[in-house]
Amino acid sequence: LRGGGGVKHIVGIRLAMAGEIDDAAVMTLFPRIVTDELDVGLHPPVWRRKDSELQDAHHPTCDYRMKFKMRLLLLAMLWPIAAQAVQQDAVRQYECHKTKDAPKIDGRLDDRAWRAAPWTADFVDIEGAGKRKPRFRTRVKMLWDDEYFYIAAELREPHVWGTLTVHDSVIFHDNDFEVFIDPDGDTLNYYEFEMNALNTGWDLLLDKPYRFGGKANNAWEIAGLKTAVFVDGTLNDASDIDKGWTLEIAFPWKALGEYAHQAAPPLAGDTWRVNFSRVEWQFELVERKYRVVPGTKEDNWVWSPQGVINMHVPEQWGKVHFVTK
Repeated sequence: LRGGGGVKHIVGIRLAMAGEIDDAAVMTLFPRIVTDELDVGLHPPVWRRKDSELQDAHHPTCDYRMKFKMRLLLLAMLWPIAAQAVQQDAVRQYECHKTKDAPKIDGRLDDRAWRAAPWTADFVDIEGAGKRKPRFRTRVKMLWDDEYFYIAAELREPHVWGTLTVHDSVIFHDNDFEVFIDPDGDTLNYYEFEMNALNTGWDLLLDKPYRFGGKANNAWEIAGLKTAVFVDGTLNDASDIDKGWTLEIAFPWKALGEYAHQAAPPLAGDTWRVNFSRVEWQFELVERKYRVVPGTKEDNWVWSPQGVINMHVPEQWGKVHFVTK
């Protein structure tokens, strides 16, 4: 379990994340299970309370050993809920197949290679289980060959819009799609790429996560990068309803290999840490132009849940397994 095991973690955090009850309810309904610290399985339970504190206020003669059995029974009943929450928040996995037919980078996902590639699971809220389901569907496919790491994404969206047209703008100020890549999985020297529906990109390199003093190198460029967008509807036109937009990205292995510290292209069986994010803003129309509603926060939808509102937790990114079949 992330953040350590134990009854307190399972019930106090995981059950609340599953959306069954909130933290206050956990403390109200199950105070003893949550606050009594038990070591289960390693040795007999040790109560870290005075004997006098084990007395039930309503039943002063109650045998606390019987109460302990009842607590274990209750925990057994709650365990499936907690286990489901853990599974929902598990790091995502994907088998990325090597292709002999390189897809044409035009934003349309109609190539034979893409038709054969599986979709990822639909994106979820960045914090994971128990949070609100994303309003619009997002999913991804991946492929590779000896030259490129290919990404295809489908973003359902009734109003496709964008404002930023200058390379290396802060793209997440628009609705965007983001890719994070840590080749050797050490959480250091990882890549980030963002793009909007106007096919404007922002590539950057981070030496380490921001929470550890990391700094973004905006001057770093992905040499040879290929990107394209296809809008299934009309871009920046509020008079109709769109279906969404699709995109394709071809990351050259030569560029990704710069800080990979391992083979790039990868060897069959290699695993890289990768995650994807979609930023979605609430909008309003001002003089028939789209604009983010002032004072509102963006939605963050991801492939592999982060557990927190922070994409820069590389240890939570998904695992992409490169295979040759």
